[in-house]
Amino acid sequence: MKAIASTDAPSAVGPYCQAMVHGGVVYCSGQIGLKSDGTWAGDGVGTQAKQALENLRGVLTAASSSPAQVIRATVFLTSMDDFAEVTAIYADFFGEHRPARACVEASRLPKDAKVEISCIAA
Repeated sequence: MKAIASTDAPSAVGPYCQAMVHGGVVYCSGQIGLKSDGTWAGDGVGTQAKQALENLRGVLTAASSSPAQVIRATVFLTSMDDFAEVTAIYADFFGEHRPARACVEASRLPKDAKVEISCIAA
């Protein structure tokens, strides 16, 4: 197993790493809308979703992977009212690639984020 740390994503806010690679598979921890310096990308769910996805891109790149190699993603929202907006941003990020996905509503996310996204990639 190999722990992944990228300066293109914020440091972990708890006792975990940004990702682990095992057997050629990258298991990315959830990313929220914090920039790599630890400040919020913005208050809105759209801005936070875009940043969370860019953070995932940074972690995947550090693990010698990419968004095109994502097998499965999980999206956590604090309100399903944001589903359409986040789905549009998600679709734009992945382009023609369509990994498997789950999207669930959570009552609260770390640092009171509006969205958190994790993924598994080759």
